[in-house]
Amino acid sequence: MSATIPGDRVAAEARLWLGTPYRHQAALRGVGCDCLGLVRGVWRGLIGPEPEAPPPYAGTWAESAPFGSEPLLEAASRHLVPVPGPLAGYAAAPGDVLLFRFRAHLPTRHCAIATGAATMIHAHDRASVAEVALTPWWRRHLAGVFRYPGTEDLTPP
Repeated sequence: MSATIPGDRVAAEARLWLGTPYRHQAALRGVGCDCLGLVRGVWRGLIGPEPEAPPPYAGTWAESAPFGSEPLLEAASRHLVPVPGPLAGYAAAPGDVLLFRFRAHLPTRHCAIATGAATMIHAHDRASVAEVALTPWWRRHLAGVFRYPGTEDLTPP
């Protein structure tokens, strides 16, 4: 692994996954992935073997998780580098891993990779991996921002 992975390289790796069909728990470019599988696959493309395999999870895992638990945020904190600062007004930087919470009382349950100040790549049910606008709706649901190891020493946005 190089000392520093430019955020644009992370975004380019994520773009290789565009068009990959949604497949729950999968992480194979061109074959299928879910949102976590996309983040895992980009890790493999940039860094190498994954540091841990995720346990099996149901499509509704966040709704059935024990109250107060945050498995996705906890895993991100173990393996990715948190981007400091407030989420309100966050300025997206290419390569940032974005985590989202859809309801205040539920755990974080979705992830994406920023490709620019106003765009992100993600996988979601009934669609293929796509690059979409990081709209105000998505920004309101932002629950955490992380970077892959090796990108954290870049100047924050």
